[in-house]
Amino acid sequence: MPTTLTLPEQLVRTRRFTAGLPGRFTIAPDGGTVLYLRTRTGADPVGCLWALDAGTGAERLLCDPAELLAGPEQLSEAERVRRERARQGGAGIVSYATDHAAALAAFTLSGELWTVDTAGGAARRLPAEAPVVDPRPDPTGRRIAYLSGGALRVIEADGTGDRPLALPDGPEVSFGRAEHVAAESTHRQRGYWWAPDGERLLVARVDESRVQLWYLADPAEPATPPRALRYPSVGTANAEVSLWLTALDGTRTELRWDRTAFEYLIAAGWDGHGPFAEVQSRDQRTARLLAADPATGATELLHERTDPHWVQLVRGLPARTAGGLLLGSADLGDTRHLTVAGEPVTAAGVQLREVLSVDGETVLFAASEEPTEIQLWSWDPEHGARRLTEEPGVHHGTRRGGTLVTSSGALRRAGRGSLVRRAGAAPVEIASVAEPAVLEPRAELLAVGPRGLRTLLVLPSWHRAGDPPLPVLLDPYAGPAMQKVVNDRNWAVLVSQWFAEQGFAVLVADGAGVPGRGPRWEREVYGDTVGPALDDQVAALHGTAERRPGLLDLDRVGIRGWSFSGTLAAAAVLRRPDVFHAAVAGAAVTDQRLYDTHWRERFLGHPDEHPERYEASSLLRDAPALSRPLLLVHGLADDNVWAANTLRLSAALLAAGRPHEVLPLSGVTHAAVSAPLLDHQAGFLRRHLGVVERPL
Repeated sequence: MPTTLTLPEQLVRTRRFTAGLPGRFTIAPDGGTVLYLRTRTGADPVGCLWALDAGTGAERLLCDPAELLAGPEQLSEAERVRRERARQGGAGIVSYATDHAAALAAFTLSGELWTVDTAGGAARRLPAEAPVVDPRPDPTGRRIAYLSGGALRVIEADGTGDRPLALPDGPEVSFGRAEHVAAESTHRQRGYWWAPDGERLLVARVDESRVQLWYLADPAEPATPPRALRYPSVGTANAEVSLWLTALDGTRTELRWDRTAFEYLIAAGWDGHGPFAEVQSRDQRTARLLAADPATGATELLHERTDPHWVQLVRGLPARTAGGLLLGSADLGDTRHLTVAGEPVTAAGVQLREVLSVDGETVLFAASEEPTEIQLWSWDPEHGARRLTEEPGVHHGTRRGGTLVTSSGALRRAGRGSLVRRAGAAPVEIASVAEPAVLEPRAELLAVGPRGLRTLLVLPSWHRAGDPPLPVLLDPYAGPAMQKVVNDRNWAVLVSQWFAEQGFAVLVADGAGVPGRGPRWEREVYGDTVGPALDDQVAALHGTAERRPGLLDLDRVGIRGWSFSGTLAAAAVLRRPDVFHAAVAGAAVTDQRLYDTHWRERFLGHPDEHPERYEASSLLRDAPALSRPLLLVHGLADDNVWAANTLRLSAALLAAGRPHEVLPLSGVTHAAVSAPLLDHQAGFLRRHLGVVERPL
C-alpha cells in the first residue's frame, strides 16, 4: 500500500474497504464446505470464488476471472480486446448461485455464463444467449435458468439445449426480473424461483407499458441520445406484475389474485410446501400471504397483516421451516417480533432486523436490544429464541447443516472478522486480506437528550483536552432506509474521521424514522419525512454540547449529506439558519414528487390525497429563506434521485436571488465517492466555517 495514500484515495482503491473481505457465503447441506467471494488482495477489484473446508480451514480457489477471461481458447482480436478490458476494469464475480447441494455454482463474467463444479472441477463457459443476467441452477443441478434480453431462458448444465422458456409478448414486457419498485423498495431482487424438483419455475411477468417514460441525458456528450427509462414516480402508474407457473416446455399457468387491489408483489418463492406470494395494496396498509396450487394457479390466504400507517417489510420474510411452520413478523407495541405460526416468539424490546436463514426447524435471525448493535439469534421449537453472539458490535451470518458462518465488526476492531462455527469444534477463521485504513477512528457512541438519541462523536486525532472549541460538522444519514450510528468500523465512520482531521468535531446522529428503535419510532416520520428528522439533528447537537461542555463551537456548525441526508442538509440551512451555518447537499430529493411510488407513498401517502404532506417535505418553497452558504452536488447520470431535484432547487434559489453553488458530476450515478469530491466538500466547509486547513 502506498505510504502517502489519503483516505479518500484509499476509499476508491479498496472499493470502500470491501476488496479483500470474504462475503456472500453459501454453506453445503452437510455443513462441511463454505463457498464465498473475495478478491485476492485489498486493492484488487476482481472478485474470485473460493471454497473452505469447515473442518480443517483449508481454502481452495475455485475461479479467478483474471485467468478465465485470459483463457487458452482461440479468440478473435475483437473478442480478445473485449475480454482484456473486462478483466482489467471489471469487478469479476459479483454474485453467484448454486444448486441445493452447493455442488454446481453459476455466475456471469463479461455477460457470459460460467459454471464450476465446486468439488474441484474446472470452470466452464456455457454457450448461452448473451448478455446473461441472474443465472441460477435448478435445485438438482441439471440445468441453469437465466435472463437475457427480457426473456427467461434455460440451458442444460452440460451446455446443450439452450432455449427460451418465456419470451416477451409485448414491447415493454419482460420475464423473470425484479422491476424498479421491487429492487429499490421492497427488498425483492429477483423475479423467478425454481421448484424443488427442478421441473418448473415460478416466474414474474413485468409489463411496464403504463409506466411513464423519463429521459436521462449526458450533457457532456451532446451527440449521444438520451436514455429512455421507465420510472414510476409518486402518484403515477406502477408496472403490472403477475406470476406464472412455468414448465420446461414453456407452458404457463397464471397465479390468480386481485391485482387491482394488491398491485405490489413484494415476495415470492417455491419451497417444499409449494409456491407462495406476498402481495401488498397500493396504500401499503394491507399485505396478504398467499399459497398457490401448483396445478391450477388458484391461491388461498395464509396470513394477512394490516397497519394504519404501513405494513413494514422485513428482509428474509415470509419463509417456512422444513416442517411447514410459517415465519413472519408482528409490530406489537414498540417491538417488532419474530412470529412462528402467527405467534410472537421473541421478547419485548428485542427488535427483529432480518431473517438470515432457515435450516430445517432452526431459524437464524438478526435482532437488536441496543439500537447501535445487531446480534445473531436463533429460534427452534425445542429451545425457543436464544442469542448467539455476545461481543458488542454488528454481526451478520448464515446457518446450514449445523454450521454457522458469522461476520462481525465493531468500532474498536480493525476490519471485519468471519468465523465458521461448528458444535464441538474450535471456530475456523475465513481469512480477510482487506487493507487497514490509513486513519484510526477516534469515535465515541453516546445517547443524548431526553429521547436518548444515538450519536457518534468523532474528534481529530490531534485534539487535546483544553484546546479551543471545535467547529462542528453534522454527518448524518438519519433516514428510514438505513442506520448510520452503529458499533461498527465501516467506511462511513472512516470518512467522518477524515473530515474530523480537517479541523471539525464530527457528529453523526440517528433520529426519528431510523431503523432499530422499534415500530413507533419508525412511524414518527409518517406524513412528514423532513421536519421530525431535522428536529432530532438539532436536539442531538445541543444534547452532545451539554454532555461535552466546552468541546463544540455552536457558532460554527456545518452539515453534509447524500441522498436523504442531502435533503436534510439543504433543509437545515433553509429552515434552521439559527443553528446551521453552511451545508453540502448531495443527490438531495428537493421535490418529493420526483421520487418513486412505493418508497415515498409509504410515508406521505398518495399525492392526490395528501398534497399538503408533499409540500411540507419538499424544499422548493423554502428557497427564498436561504441565508447561509449552500453547495448542491448531483450526479447527472443518477437514475435513483434524478438531477432534476437539484436543478429545480437551484432555479428556485436563483429566482429568489439567493446565492449558492452547484457542482454537477458528469457521468456519475447515485453512489458517488471520489477523492476530488470529498476534497471539494471539505474545502467548501472550511472556507465558510472559518477552519484553517491542516496538513494531513
